[in-house]
Amino acid sequence: MVTAEHPPMIPCDAECPNWLEPPGLFWEERRMERQAENITSHQLFILDGFSELGALRPVLFVPFFIMLVVSLSANSMLLYVVASQRSLHSPMYVLIAGMACVDVSLPLFFIPNMLLSFLFDWRGISLVSCLVQIYFVHLLGAFQSTLLLWMALDRYFAICMPLYYHQRMAVPGFLRFVIPLVVRNVLMVALVVVLAGALPFCSVNVINHCFCEHMALVELACGSTAVNSLVGLISVFFIPVADFLFIIASYVVIFSSALGSGKSGAKALHTCVTHMVVLSVSIVIILVAFLSYRIRNGLPAWVRVFFSSLYLLFPSCFNPIVYGVRTAEIRQHILKTLTC
Repeated sequence: MVTAEHPPMIPCDAECPNWLEPPGLFWEERRMERQAENITSHQLFILDGFSELGALRPVLFVPFFIMLVVSLSANSMLLYVVASQRSLHSPMYVLIAGMACVDVSLPLFFIPNMLLSFLFDWRGISLVSCLVQIYFVHLLGAFQSTLLLWMALDRYFAICMPLYYHQRMAVPGFLRFVIPLVVRNVLMVALVVVLAGALPFCSVNVINHCFCEHMALVELACGSTAVNSLVGLISVFFIPVADFLFIIASYVVIFSSALGSGKSGAKALHTCVTHMVVLSVSIVIILVAFLSYRIRNGLPAWVRVFFSSLYLLFPSCFNPIVYGVRTAEIRQHILKTLTC
């Protein structure tokens, strides 16, 4: 019989309170744990980048729209010229066209959403759309550094091993350098995104960014993110860092070989200088974006978001202009196309 003087007996296999704890504390902890377990993970997120600007936020539509138009038009022109001119179907120009293809695709996965957000304050994005955006933005960003590596290999074979250039750069030979890096990029980025999608998001659902960025999403998780951080660092080391180390090593060998061969080698360095300009600008932009997130106390949040967006968008505008101006064959065909 259950009375106030005789409380119900708790089975021995049930949770038993510690009678040394203050009354009600044990049951309050159990209640909070069960409540946390019953909270469902967020499936909708709010992109809150540049919210500090208030009424000035719509003004950002103008610079980002101009950069998008420049990126699309310049890269499309470069792709058209390389595809339409048979004299530009050599490996070096095909790789430049590949870079233009990546540069024209990358802004399309995040800039249109940003522009709509600036004009109409549309900030919502579902978790699935967010993960898809993260995957393609990071995958295309990975191929930017990988294409610079392939360009460095092309110049290495052309300058240091000219007798074997056509053999190395023929499709069967060059695929040995292409396929492993493509598989690496696809699998590493997919692993990062899958791990992010498996996290529970049960607290805040506001992302302090204008598009879905990996760590900005992971920071909102209410579970442990140690594995995500570790895999993210590993992917950074094995993709852009590894690519840049091989690129720098290749150009050290190329410059040493070219400078030792006199005037002919100096002439061959012209295209290498173009690649080095693109590489240097990419490294500077990445370092600025990286440092802006490390100097959190000294920079407003909107400045960090701006540099993070610029690091993805600026190369897409800059690369086709550099290749179009500095590469004589491409420049001549572009001028001929525009004057027709």
